[in-house]
Amino acid sequence: MRRVDFTLNGRSHSLNCEDGQEKRVADLAAYIDSRMREVTGGAGGNDVQNLLVTCMVLADELQEARAEVQRRGNVVTLPSLSQPSTPAPAPVSRPADDGVVIAAVDGLAKRIEDIAARLERP
Repeated sequence: MRRVDFTLNGRSHSLNCEDGQEKRVADLAAYIDSRMREVTGGAGGNDVQNLLVTCMVLADELQEARAEVQRRGNVVTLPSLSQPSTPAPAPVSRPADDGVVIAAVDGLAKRIEDIAARLERP
């Protein structure tokens, strides 16, 4: 197990992760921090409330992305983690199986929930 240190909304946190996943966890934390600052306006205060609101926004965006995949006839469009405020990149021109896309999105949602749960621990 490796430990990754990161900052969310101006506060330092640490999280254990599997070996080799350090960069991914750091990138996810940076993305969440960026989105949290956008959503909350960088407000301090209740970290749990700020994280909850940010998670709700991310979950809403995830649901919209699922609907967009269905509207586009299963053409996959993946947003960039490094640039949350930029428009989504052009769609990748490859048909995707509904089950594969849904499983991938569900997997990402589970990972976000797991990270949020770990952040809530003391």
